[in-house]
Amino acid sequence: MNSREYAIQCFKDEAEAVLGLIPQLDSSFDEAVSLMYQCRGKVIVTGVGKSGHIGAKIAATLSSTGTPSFFINPLDVFHGDLGVMTTDDVVLAISHSGQTDELLRFIPMVLHMHIPIIGMSGNTESLLAKYATCHLNVSVSKEACPMNLAPTSSTMAQLAMGDALAIALMEKRGFQPRDFAQFHPGGELGKRLLTTAQDVMRRDELPVLPPEMHLGQAIILVSKGKLGLGIAEVEGRIVGLITDGDIRRAMEKWQAEFFDRTVSDIMTRTPKTVRPETKITEIQRIMNRYKVHSVLVTDEEQHLLGVVDHYACEI
Repeated sequence: MNSREYAIQCFKDEAEAVLGLIPQLDSSFDEAVSLMYQCRGKVIVTGVGKSGHIGAKIAATLSSTGTPSFFINPLDVFHGDLGVMTTDDVVLAISHSGQTDELLRFIPMVLHMHIPIIGMSGNTESLLAKYATCHLNVSVSKEACPMNLAPTSSTMAQLAMGDALAIALMEKRGFQPRDFAQFHPGGELGKRLLTTAQDVMRRDELPVLPPEMHLGQAIILVSKGKLGLGIAEVEGRIVGLITDGDIRRAMEKWQAEFFDRTVSDIMTRTPKTVRPETKITEIQRIMNRYKVHSVLVTDEEQHLLGVVDHYACEI
């Protein structure tokens, strides 16, 4: 086989390993989710070697999706790190064999503190499975490794089970995109979900027009505004909106009579408005739904505060 054929076989083997977890799911999964959901402290994930690396990723996923969690190496527990654990915590211990010596030496300490243990291994008869409060079976028929030695399918199964726990907990907590953004404020998604209209709206030199202004004059102000629109106001209140598209259509319709027409003849009398605290994601939804390129930002009395166009939403 060539390199790509080896890759394809690896994908198939690992996919088979993950799908093989489905019939292995039982009430222990429900119990594990319940323990983690009701945990008043933190979920402490632990494991050695490759299982440890997977454990660190699982801890990071849990923390970023609403379940406070961190990873600890069981070897460090013997040198003072046991002090971070409390009786309010839950331990998620991961081992492919369920017989890892360094992990098993850690278990009696946890049991002595009456901390629940969720075991995750590929051996339902292991000591880890025996002493765990509940045990998640992640056994695989074979590794993707051609020698059936290197942890490949087994670590993929552990990772998938960890993701399944995180997803189940997200659903149980009613975790929403805004919650995700709070845990990812520096990322692109966080910016989009946390940014509001007042953060990006244009406030200065807005193209405000009286409804009685002739369209010939309105064209000049709309052009100077560089927003492709003009806002019609009466005594400081918004009464309508015209766009450069409205102006073009009016020119085609009235031709020579165009310059005798006024803003009120073509303005939209119910422009889309939002409050300053409206999230950018909601503004994008409004734009997509109503096929508009800009929304007006107003206060409760419909006084104009600013304009958000589709370019401002592309953060």
